[in-house]
Amino acid sequence: MKRVFIVHRWSGSPAMDWYSWLKAELEKRGFEVHVPEMPDPNHPKIETWVPFLAKQVGKPDENTFLVGHSVGCQTILRFLEGAKGKVGGCLFVGGWFPVKNLTADEKSVAKQWLETPINFETVKKAAKAFVAIFSDNDRYVPLKNADLFRKNIGAQVIIEKGLGHFMDEDGVKELPVALKELLKIVK
Repeated sequence: MKRVFIVHRWSGSPAMDWYSWLKAELEKRGFEVHVPEMPDPNHPKIETWVPFLAKQVGKPDENTFLVGHSVGCQTILRFLEGAKGKVGGCLFVGGWFPVKNLTADEKSVAKQWLETPINFETVKKAAKAFVAIFSDNDRYVPLKNADLFRKNIGAQVIIEKGLGHFMDEDGVKELPVALKELLKIVK
């Protein structure tokens, strides 16, 4: 059975944004879908989020698919660095390397994510496909991230119009492009 793990954003939860909608749409199509409540979502840390995701996934294989939103994308990339097995594919929504418009407190939380290197060569070998979705008006994620996802991991990049950071407060409760692209990856 094909398994999908959706990793929510910083200060997020499984009940927010478009995660429940995507979970329901995938379950209708026969997928086993998990949207784990990540630990201390207001203060995401590499040393807690990555092992937590690893425990949720167990042994990854080509029937395992990962969907990340914002810092969830960073979590997946770092999980793939140490994954014991190759996943079928990854879908990144509003992922970032550089990030903007953070408060001083947010900058202190983001610091380790921004400064801890990722071995992209290892990551590229850990998944069959990568797709990264961005919005042209994301207040946190500059569009140069699209080029970085393309360059660093060879991701197919899609740029949506007017979806902000793909959150409830941006009016994004459903994300059809994520479903469409994930179904392409799974084929």
